[in-house]
Amino acid sequence: MILRLLTGLAAAFAFAAGVDAQAPAALPTTLRVIAFDGGWNLPVWAAQRQGFFEANGVSVQLSYTTTSVYLITSLLDGKFEIALALMDNFVAYQEGQGEAKIPDNPDLFAFLGGDGGFASVVAVPTVKSFADLKGKTVSVDAMTTGFAFLTRELLARNGIAEADVTYVRAGGTANRYRELLAGKQDASVLRTPFELTAKARGLNVLAYAESLGAYQGTVGAARRSWAASHEKELIGFMRAYRAGVDWLYDRANREIAETLLVANLRDMTPALARQAYDLLLGDGGGITRDIALDMNGVRTVLELRSKYGMPKKTLTDPMKYVDLIYYEKAFGKK
Repeated sequence: MILRLLTGLAAAFAFAAGVDAQAPAALPTTLRVIAFDGGWNLPVWAAQRQGFFEANGVSVQLSYTTTSVYLITSLLDGKFEIALALMDNFVAYQEGQGEAKIPDNPDLFAFLGGDGGFASVVAVPTVKSFADLKGKTVSVDAMTTGFAFLTRELLARNGIAEADVTYVRAGGTANRYRELLAGKQDASVLRTPFELTAKARGLNVLAYAESLGAYQGTVGAARRSWAASHEKELIGFMRAYRAGVDWLYDRANREIAETLLVANLRDMTPALARQAYDLLLGDGGGITRDIALDMNGVRTVLELRSKYGMPKKTLTDPMKYVDLIYYEKAFGKK
């Protein structure tokens, strides 16, 4: 009797508020997300597994690309709403320095920071030092975007001039890793955890990119026009992504996080997953805890692009390529 009375009262209040008490909950908005395949996608995998996206009103369809050209053009063509990729890609195309032909002044911007790049120079077994690279081939994603300029800078700082090696285009990290294993190139910059699986297969790590200082690696990016009309969905994505990061850093979830790495990455073993976890989610740095953009890291990206990019431009203002308003609305000002 009391239960029926309470149910009736709840229905009456719902009617008075203009709400259909019998109406099903609104379905989450589907967001199409494009990224390169790799362990840096752990926050997305975790958020999908734990239902964090749906809890924030969205669902995510994650697709992988092998090239930055496809990622950028597909984002601009509206095939995807959000891209997760290196900051340099978005700066390059915003400045007209990318490989693909796109309309002038695209409205790309970054809204979250994922990591510092996790980059290292990896070489085939016969190349044991930078000096051994002279006369050899070095692969990059694209010749003018992604890690192309970081690769050139790391080699230059270790005594390898532009003319000492031949740079070749080989696509994203997963593809460069496969081609290194096949002996198609002699060295490349790989991202964690691919350097771990490469070492396990007998390849050599020559250097890590930490020597460059702060560097903004993965970012979440979108079109400004889309974000302006989908603020709720973008904020929902950001909150779910951060919830995924928080869940990953909870050491009680370590075993499941390692299982996600093994399930999603080629050549990943439980032993390598333990090493990868320590790098991707270490106390000393890894996936960005608060998912905020690192402005000093963005400045490093701009410095390298100013040095190597064509047509020649001096780039100094990180705020040209980011918008912090969505972060502030999602989490408050830092």
